[in-house]
Amino acid sequence: MKKRYAMRWYAVGAVTARTGDEMSGPALLLAGLAVTGSASTASWLLAGITVSAAVGGPVFGVLIDRAARPGRLLAWALGLYAAGLAAVLAGLGRVPLVATILIAVCAGLLGPALSGGWTSQLPRVATGGRLPRAGALDAMTFDLASLVGPALAGVVAGVWGAPAGVVASAALICAALPSALTLPAVPEPAERRSGPSIASDAERRSGPPITSDLVAGVRVILRSRGLARATTTSVVSCAGQGMLIACVPLLGESLGAAGHGAILLSVAAASALAANAVLARHPRLLAPDTVIWCSTIVLAVALVLLATGRPALLIAAMVIVGIAEGPQLTALFAVRHREAPGRLRGQVFTTGASLKITGFALGAGVAGPVADRSLPGALLAAAGVQVLAALCFAWHSRAHRRVRRAGAGDARRAALPDAHGRVRT
Repeated sequence: MKKRYAMRWYAVGAVTARTGDEMSGPALLLAGLAVTGSASTASWLLAGITVSAAVGGPVFGVLIDRAARPGRLLAWALGLYAAGLAAVLAGLGRVPLVATILIAVCAGLLGPALSGGWTSQLPRVATGGRLPRAGALDAMTFDLASLVGPALAGVVAGVWGAPAGVVASAALICAALPSALTLPAVPEPAERRSGPSIASDAERRSGPPITSDLVAGVRVILRSRGLARATTTSVVSCAGQGMLIACVPLLGESLGAAGHGAILLSVAAASALAANAVLARHPRLLAPDTVIWCSTIVLAVALVLLATGRPALLIAAMVIVGIAEGPQLTALFAVRHREAPGRLRGQVFTTGASLKITGFALGAGVAGPVADRSLPGALLAAAGVQVLAALCFAWHSRAHRRVRRAGAGDARRAALPDAHGRVRT
């Protein structure tokens, strides 16, 4: 009963924090537009709070891997992120725009804590054979947050004004603090427990410099076949997803109004939630590596359907988008949990999240100008990016098979006797 409660408590915190995070982007856009009257200012605020994730993610990952009480560090990150949102809102229209954007950039350094930092603690909550199902449930928290967050930002802004959306977003993130604080601590090694004294937090944190752990984390991602393949594929695929998001307002206009684009996003989020619900009940239905590459092909097909511009196909295509995106995230989590060493798990998750956020931002930035000229062209380009993601997966797999065959050949040759009848070693 205690373990089940722990997973529920984890899920409550993850949903609350991630809903606040998903709410923060649209809320900042609406607040920036309402206070300054400039759409470009609003977009700069959103860019500022996302662009710094590539730097903040790996560093936060090292710190959470070193922490004896990761939950406390995560709680600090949540609190500071919420405070950053409040500071951005307080500065809008009152301080120079550059200073406000700089505050957003500083807050964005902690963004990966809400995604990779939280998920990296899942093995301490769902132990043993419960991890695959727990991973699917964790991915569902992202789907639920992406379904509720933007809609909630619009409702709050419509009833109480645009700045209230940012306040509500910060409040939701702070509401997750109790769940973060009660996350399990890192267990002490047996030899320390049986020794004369238990090491203090200061002793635990002492060790190699942060830079060496950063290098070690990147090295793990690059050298692990599963991690390198999944990371490359998901980052490229996320760039394609960013291109789709940039096209959503224009797709909404084809349904009657730009605001209808939010309906399309809700359709995709609901579909992803349903797909992950199936995976949660049958966690071993498909191998995670298979899901990762198959999802990119499914996304490419959905984007081609979207490029037709036909209303009926738009809805169907967004359902397909959700069916691909939801399981892809679940599969990615499964690969990270499987491949990441325990002492570097936090860094692997936050670094991966940072790379995905950066890929998303790049994709959205590229697609915007293209969509202004040709919406179908931008969507077909996004489909091409998904195909490229599948090719990246295939390339990694082929390279690994080539290395494995070469290694096997060397081993066979080493086992053959030389001219004197001795076996080469």
